[in-house]
Amino acid sequence: MRHTDAALKQYYAARAREYERIYAKPERQADLARLRALLPPMFADRRVLEVACGTGYWTQFLARAAQSIVAVDANPETLEVAAGKSWPAGRVHFRTADAYSLPAELGMFDAVFAGFWWSHVPVRDRSRFLSGLDRRLVPGATVVLLDNLLVAGSSTPISHRDDAGNTYQVRRLDDGSEHVVLKNFPSESELNADISVFGRSPRFIALEYYWLYSYEKAAAA
Repeated sequence: MRHTDAALKQYYAARAREYERIYAKPERQADLARLRALLPPMFADRRVLEVACGTGYWTQFLARAAQSIVAVDANPETLEVAAGKSWPAGRVHFRTADAYSLPAELGMFDAVFAGFWWSHVPVRDRSRFLSGLDRRLVPGATVVLLDNLLVAGSSTPISHRDDAGNTYQVRRLDDGSEHVVLKNFPSESELNADISVFGRSPRFIALEYYWLYSYEKAAAA
């Protein structure tokens, strides 16, 4: 899956300056307004690690309530956009980091947010990602995942599925380039199965265009 990771990184680097346009879709505004209300209280007074923060679109809402945020992404191009925004002094820090290999120097956290990242994790790498994430969390930490539902007429259609069960989309950018992007759409039961070793008290909220999933890190045995 290393080729998939490289292709995804290349795609988001090229998309950095047009990334947030997706949040202007008229049909999604009610869902987005609800998410903007739901998310900040989930991170109130928490030390937050944001994985795959991209251009910092969701970081701005977490920052309303979080004690501090370390937001990481693999792409300098998207982080450059994020860092150019206005942030609460001393509370938001951006770092380049691999989501599958989160360095110990990032510190320990009592909350994690990953928006629109889980859908890009290959099926075979989900446990690897969760295991690395778990090492950066204190017992009882809250993990929140936000991602897309597949909605005909609003979502980019699925182009194909591989033998491992991953699905893909073909996306076109402003420069005319086309990119094959891994994009999975897991069910609630799939999410529960994937986090069962790492978490407890799962909660799944399905909106019209998005889903929100949270759990607590399981106590050490």
